[in-house]
Amino acid sequence: MTYGCLSNMAAPGCVFHRTLSRSRPGPNKTSSSSPAVCRESLYVVDLLRYTRDQGSSVYFPQAVLNGDDLYDVTLTDGDCRLQVTLDPGLNRLVERNVLRPGSTLRKATFTPAMAAQLPACPGASGDTDSFRLVSVEVRGGAPGDEEDDAVRRSDVDWDSLPWFGASDPAGPLVPLRASRSVFLPLWNNVDYSGEVWREAPPTEEGEGEEGEEEEEEEVRRPAVTVSELRDSFLSGHRGVIRGAVQHQLIVRIINKSHLMYYGRTDRNCDCPYKVVLEVCDRTGSVCVVLWNSVCVGWYRRLKPGDVISLRRYRVKQHYQAELDDIEVSVNSRNPAAQISVLPESSVSAEHLPPAPTYTFYSSEELMDRPHGAVCDVIGLLTFSGRPERIRSKDGRGAELLQYRWLRLEDGTSEQPIMVKLFCTSQPETHSKLHPLSVVVCTRLKLIRAADHSCFYLTNTTYTQVYCTGLGHHSEMSYRKLRPVRRFLQWLRSQDDGQVLSRALIGGFFMYPPPPVSLETYMKDRRGEPGFLRGAELQREVERLCYRERRSFCIQATVTMVTYSRRGEEDQCLFWTDRAASLSPSSPSFSPGVSKSSSHPSPSPSLSSSSSPPRSFRPPLSSPSSSSSVASPSWAVGQLTPRRLDLGSGGRRRRRRLLQAETPRKRHPLVTVQPEHGNKTVILFEASMEFLENPDAADDDSDDRDDDDASSFVTAPLLPAFPPVAVETLPMRYDHERREEQAAAVELGGRVTGGRFDFTPEDYYTLRLRALSDGVMVDVVFLPHSSPLSPPLLPHSNTWTSILSHGAFSSHRPPPSPADLISMAAQLTNQRLVCVLEACHLGGATTELVLTRGFHLST
Repeated sequence: MTYGCLSNMAAPGCVFHRTLSRSRPGPNKTSSSSPAVCRESLYVVDLLRYTRDQGSSVYFPQAVLNGDDLYDVTLTDGDCRLQVTLDPGLNRLVERNVLRPGSTLRKATFTPAMAAQLPACPGASGDTDSFRLVSVEVRGGAPGDEEDDAVRRSDVDWDSLPWFGASDPAGPLVPLRASRSVFLPLWNNVDYSGEVWREAPPTEEGEGEEGEEEEEEEVRRPAVTVSELRDSFLSGHRGVIRGAVQHQLIVRIINKSHLMYYGRTDRNCDCPYKVVLEVCDRTGSVCVVLWNSVCVGWYRRLKPGDVISLRRYRVKQHYQAELDDIEVSVNSRNPAAQISVLPESSVSAEHLPPAPTYTFYSSEELMDRPHGAVCDVIGLLTFSGRPERIRSKDGRGAELLQYRWLRLEDGTSEQPIMVKLFCTSQPETHSKLHPLSVVVCTRLKLIRAADHSCFYLTNTTYTQVYCTGLGHHSEMSYRKLRPVRRFLQWLRSQDDGQVLSRALIGGFFMYPPPPVSLETYMKDRRGEPGFLRGAELQREVERLCYRERRSFCIQATVTMVTYSRRGEEDQCLFWTDRAASLSPSSPSFSPGVSKSSSHPSPSPSLSSSSSPPRSFRPPLSSPSSSSSVASPSWAVGQLTPRRLDLGSGGRRRRRRLLQAETPRKRHPLVTVQPEHGNKTVILFEASMEFLENPDAADDDSDDRDDDDASSFVTAPLLPAFPPVAVETLPMRYDHERREEQAAAVELGGRVTGGRFDFTPEDYYTLRLRALSDGVMVDVVFLPHSSPLSPPLLPHSNTWTSILSHGAFSSHRPPPSPADLISMAAQLTNQRLVCVLEACHLGGATTELVLTRGFHLST
């Protein structure tokens, strides 16, 4: 049992006690005390997100509630913990992943607030101290930053610290400023979040009585069938229309939707969730809708293939369906439904519902499937992309949808199976999507490119993902299907080392690639906004939230090109358009990786002077009187490139070539040899999961270096380009460090340079000058042909063809960096339509990648 901080032995040293004890409000009252400023370090233990409701504005009478989200922050001083509400004016710190678990806070200013929650909300406590965090300085917590003197979990067990105040919260934490009983994940609205979502079924009232009945009844038989329910409702049977149906319905779950969150700011609902289950018995199929807290208690417990018993449910008109269809509504009250999962052996054979059906297609068969076809696939995962977010296009534009790219191979063709996988309310499964895993995705939809050159698969409402390492495959009935067994036979013939050599994780990735002609590109953009001015591009980039991905288009010329290798940016090859660089400068900005500085620099969004071009990173957020954010670790800095000495000595220095260490190719892992002498240890273990079930004994019947060294020119003074972000370059998959790699690319994770092998390790940076207003934009260009993208058409490897194709030709050797830099003069005064992909990586880091540069002839 834990006690309040005031009764704790550490109370005399408690920072919260010294800071807040004089301004603590009484229950449901706002103290008139002035704001309390804590000048000592505090540390962020957790961030919890939820949507506001009708009563939320009462807590923020002077704040402008932009957006639907509110955040509660759990802080610690090392002696105790305190849960406070983040002032809505500071929300941007969370949205840009600056304020995050592990951050160190200085000069935190608190104001007393009304008591937490409304009394009607479960878990609310009227005598709980309540504070609002209204301004703060953040140090640490942004990607790539050091944590200074932050207290780490390894030093202090934060979860065991007592809570500040007279008593601890009763039960799990609940939102402070809205009548909600659950929190949302930080980065999407689809996954569940918190310990209240348990896999064990809840204990229902009356369960004991039902259990006694089950013991007496050896074989279960339904009291009503799906067909009888439908006929009774449609014929106007009084009991089915108006009341709760008591008769037992026994059905099998065929499909299970993701969680659907319907919380709104103008309505109060403590648990606004619903889930749709497609179920069937031998007489037909029907949709079962789980509402509100039933989702919390049962969502993780129920899975496709389960046989379930339902009692005390209601039959309703099917929402958004034909007039002659029904749905079964299951709620926690009025009436409280009874759900139980039945073993198949307990149901009489004549009433046992049929098993789920699957429609597996191989990569070869998918080539002939039409656009929009629903498919199931199985494959060996060879690329797992970083999670990113895009704006919803379904009318709720404020919502950000989280997704990642997967590349699956099944051996039936050279064409891989590309999957754009959005959240499926299976966060534990998605976190285990490591390369060399066997992945099954069900109920995916096929999407064909406009020119039918390539296709990919993406989610439907009922998409489910099953992955090696979680025991999924041994439990599912698809194990016995011929397409699955045929895939396993191919899998066992593969070599670990060969698969590892092409396995990648994270990094920038775009699919399908943009077209290679300006005419086709503009036709595909029909209905989308046109070209942006440079200043408009800067403003749009500054509005991005953490890991939000967007495409932009500007017209520009290239004024500088630099070739660098990650970690060796002090040695580079570069070309600059001297005429452009010596002319009066235009405003410029450079979204990139910030450098540490002991003195934070000002961060103007635009600059105008007659000096050579200056690059500014976009400010973290708009200045606000309600927040003060300063951090040496992510402060926005100013970089000023200086012109090279081009005299004879300078020319001699530029001619001096240094041999750089070439990227080392990763050797295959040394593994214990399995039987038969083939190198398939990892893949063999992945396939064995399908055979763990004793019932699958009959399933076995069908089973049968060095590159040329890169050259660098040593320059006395180098161009001031920010280095490439480590999140931009994909990592070579390391099976021994798979958990560490997966955690590094996850949302909120940290990728530390030098710890993993990246491919490629070299890159180009281009400085673009917008034709509209002269704003300079620094972008990364990655012309290496990616094994993840479709084969490129042959081209001449000139700058014009490389930019229009986005990569070197795959049909001839690429030009050396020195040759490409020497050819950069071809870009002088060339007008280009530049296609840019922007992704905010957290803190002051924004990735801008040039994917296409189309030459304008006129």
